[in-house]
Amino acid sequence: MSQTNPPRILVADDDHNILAALKLLLSCADYEVILASQPEQVVRLFKEESFACVFLDLNFNLDTTSGEEGLALIEQLNQIDSSVPIIVMTGWATVELAVNAMQKGAADFIQKPWENERVLAIVETQIRLAQQCHQTNKLDQENQLLKAESGRFDTLVAESEGMKTVLAMARQVAKSDINVLITGENGTGKNLLAEHIHKMSGRGEHSLINVNMGAITESLFESEMFGHVKGAFTDARDNRIGRFELAEQGSLFLDEIGNIPLSQQSKLLRVLESQQFEKVGASKTQYADVRIISATNANIEQLVKSGGFRQDLLYRLNTVVLELPPLRRRVDDIVPMAEHFLEKYSRKYQRHPLFFSATAQKELVAYQWPGNIRELNHMIERAVVLSVGKEICLAQLALTSKDNQSVIAKPERDDYSDDLERTLDDIESEIIQQRLQRHAGNMVDVAKSLGLSRSAFYRRIDKYNL
Repeated sequence: MSQTNPPRILVADDDHNILAALKLLLSCADYEVILASQPEQVVRLFKEESFACVFLDLNFNLDTTSGEEGLALIEQLNQIDSSVPIIVMTGWATVELAVNAMQKGAADFIQKPWENERVLAIVETQIRLAQQCHQTNKLDQENQLLKAESGRFDTLVAESEGMKTVLAMARQVAKSDINVLITGENGTGKNLLAEHIHKMSGRGEHSLINVNMGAITESLFESEMFGHVKGAFTDARDNRIGRFELAEQGSLFLDEIGNIPLSQQSKLLRVLESQQFEKVGASKTQYADVRIISATNANIEQLVKSGGFRQDLLYRLNTVVLELPPLRRRVDDIVPMAEHFLEKYSRKYQRHPLFFSATAQKELVAYQWPGNIRELNHMIERAVVLSVGKEICLAQLALTSKDNQSVIAKPERDDYSDDLERTLDDIESEIIQQRLQRHAGNMVDVAKSLGLSRSAFYRRIDKYNL
């Protein structure tokens, strides 16, 4: 059983039925839920306690439709701590109100009545993103630019020449609105580079909307990307705002772009060419003032040759291509990045200052890092948790050297009796990691080997932060 406390979520609404329903839903998903029914109670709890996420109703007692009370609360909470994601909810959602909430600092939104699966997906995504990158104000962005000039941008360490070249090009690209395609293996930090480009651009004060294209089912593609109006199809009980509209005047990050179904690629291409779209079920044309940043770990050129990806769409996406090198080709970055994670998790788990032994540093550099930065991040966190003194040694990294290559050392298992003490999530996560190694990170092959649909597989990838 995990020794860490479950993420704490603050849910604020003046409707006690809503509070009860969300507490039941989130508690069953292993979140700790704190309830509030008045704005002043929300502010007091937010000041006094720590939360991983906030659910905030936009309408309290002063009025019922304008959302002004909720918008003011968003600003107030962000002034206290802007790193905590705020998910707004309202039964009177309009395009203007939802977009306004996002511009005020909300991370996402739901409409009442909600779909339980969507609520849980949003919570999980926002908490994970908040752990990776804190939202920053304009002064923070200027400080980050200075860090970039000196070779660092948060976890985007750039001591190696290859990474310095990538960041130099990213700074140049950010000045324009041209579309950017980021390539690289799984775990190389493509999402962090996308955030870096967005924050340095003229759109940095507006929203960066992230979309995992591999997790969107073919049937919901248009609704997710462009939105829909009430009654557009059987389950369209309310109006829905699409991702293009949410990213208005900001940037839209299309992750795993190579996984867009071929049948939907023409629809995305049309929007990129015309900068116009229509919601599902609506006849009104809307304009999209959005900068596109996309990413993939797939060989897009090969997908084009095999007929799995449209060449004309690729030309729209790859005006500039930034390739993130794998960690094994960034030898000069490994130790500085490991030290960054060491400092981060020492603070998180309230450990005294820690340092790597000389042998541990040597093995970190020698290891091939098939999981790249994500693997390094997880490995250092585990080492901090297992540390007993000030020194992080080789045993805590669980690395051994064999045939001039380093591999993760795993205990021998003659049977699976210890599975009786493990959760189903632990077992499922381990199986997925084993398949990822067996299939060299090929997501399509792994999903097929597990008998999962693409969307179901990507939900698990997000769930276990793989």
